[in-house]
Amino acid sequence: MVDSGSVSANIVRFTVQVLRGRWFMLLAALLLMGSTGGAYIFGIYSQEIKKTLGYDQTTLNLLGFFKDLGSTIGIFSGLIAEVTPNWFVLLVGASLNFVGYFMVWISISGRISKPHIWQMCLYICIGANSQNFTLTSVTVTSVKNFPDNRGTLIGLLKGFTGLSGAVMTQLYLAIYGNDTKSLILFIAWLPAVICIFFVYAIRLIKVNRQSKVEKRVIYKYFWISVVLALFIMVITITQKQKTFSHSGYVVTATIVCILLLTPLSISIKEELVLWNLMKKDLTPPEMITVETPSLVNPIPQPLNTAPSMEEENHKPEISCFTDVFKPPERGEDYTILQAILSIDMLLLVIGGFCGLGTSLTAIDNLGQIGESLGYPTLTISTFISLMSIWNYFGRVCIGLTSEILLTKWKFPRTLVMAIVLLFSCTGHILIAFPFPGSIYMASVIIGFCYGAHVTLIFTIISELFGLKYYSTLYNCGILAMPLGSYVFNVRVAGFLYDREALKQLNVLGIGRDVGKELTCIGKHCYRLCFIILAAAAFIGALSSFLLFIRTRKFYQGDIYKKFRQETTLANTEAKTTELVSPMTPGTKKSKE
Repeated sequence: MVDSGSVSANIVRFTVQVLRGRWFMLLAALLLMGSTGGAYIFGIYSQEIKKTLGYDQTTLNLLGFFKDLGSTIGIFSGLIAEVTPNWFVLLVGASLNFVGYFMVWISISGRISKPHIWQMCLYICIGANSQNFTLTSVTVTSVKNFPDNRGTLIGLLKGFTGLSGAVMTQLYLAIYGNDTKSLILFIAWLPAVICIFFVYAIRLIKVNRQSKVEKRVIYKYFWISVVLALFIMVITITQKQKTFSHSGYVVTATIVCILLLTPLSISIKEELVLWNLMKKDLTPPEMITVETPSLVNPIPQPLNTAPSMEEENHKPEISCFTDVFKPPERGEDYTILQAILSIDMLLLVIGGFCGLGTSLTAIDNLGQIGESLGYPTLTISTFISLMSIWNYFGRVCIGLTSEILLTKWKFPRTLVMAIVLLFSCTGHILIAFPFPGSIYMASVIIGFCYGAHVTLIFTIISELFGLKYYSTLYNCGILAMPLGSYVFNVRVAGFLYDREALKQLNVLGIGRDVGKELTCIGKHCYRLCFIILAAAAFIGALSSFLLFIRTRKFYQGDIYKKFRQETTLANTEAKTTELVSPMTPGTKKSKE
């Protein structure tokens, strides 16, 4: 007869095992990454800010710059993550997210007096900066838990970040309907709630790692995410063709939530396998006899090569600046200064300035681009959702593809990045010289290339500079992105757009009303701007190609050999401990 108390205890223990396991941690990581899309749907609610507060395009692009500045200046989150636990980093991010976006919401909803421009810039910068705390904590912890599959894993995590904009759009339509003011309130409270719910799930978990098992499970998560992205893309296109009722939005949002939680079944299945293995290991044998080892050939003890305390005390102190310009071999653990001051990091920063800066400019201005070409609001939302979805595909596909190319043919990721940046030039040209349907193509190309570039730059940093200070270096590669966003978004796109809009008013003989938005209509509004962006993206491709030339020998070697050796050593030590520690020479254990 089965003891119900024993069954209940086993269920509780198994539930605890699932919640504390690596696969539930990975599920929590994906959900957290999928809730960071507030910065990616700026194009949807930017028009509401512009209309409500009476901004011109230059001022709106200034807000876009501070949004990009907040979302990319992650050096503070990186340094905090070096010295504090993950739960603290996540709580800081949740607090900043709610405070920043909540202040934006009450500003445009009229609950407070109209804020100054610098106050709006501060609010949106704080809200956007919150995602760095989540991204740093989740990505760094996940890569350290699964170092052998980092290309695919980073692509998957960053893919959910890119998809987060489209996911949040579907959820907000189901909850609030087509109310863009409520969208800002939604992105204020939802990410904060999810962070608090999973605050203890994101942590380093030391187990006997098996690379093949990890790869198999990560691939399952990958295919579920592909199904989710395809579903959202089909629904987005359908919503453009047909107006949905509120109940229709509720149904689609429910399906999205089910797909988001589907990896939980994989987590439970994998933990059940481990549970059964542990039950077998705990079953006592009929008879175990341990003989006393002979002293003729004693087990050799490991040599104590560690320096004595006296030697350490007499060891001369070396300044951290002494070896700044003497970095280790690529792939070893660089110090923060060694990595930041290296030529490889400089080339990555130039690529980020030109590539990510131009792509962000296109993303932030997509709403105004659609408006200038005469597209209705619903169609503009479709452009933005498509860009978000293909942002996802760029992240996951390039993460997986570059991993396969590197593993099978030693094809460097740095060369993949150069090709991606070269391809992004096509998207900018399609906007500079538009034709019917070209904006759809451009949104797909730019979204894909932006997502691919993000995955590649974070993966390359982990490979070239090691994982010891990855929390900080993770955020250094994109330091130039906010500068690129400011130069291209504010000084180029905003300035040229307003200039063309003023020309139209002068031609029509209409004076500009102070406090009203400045609007430009026509193909010429963004032509010169995107010609400049295409040229800048080409320069970014050249810098990435130069980085490929410098690192091609490194990628021809076995860049993950170090981690496989560490895994083998750790597994061997764990097995030795399991076999030796419970045994005492000359003892016998029998089953009663």
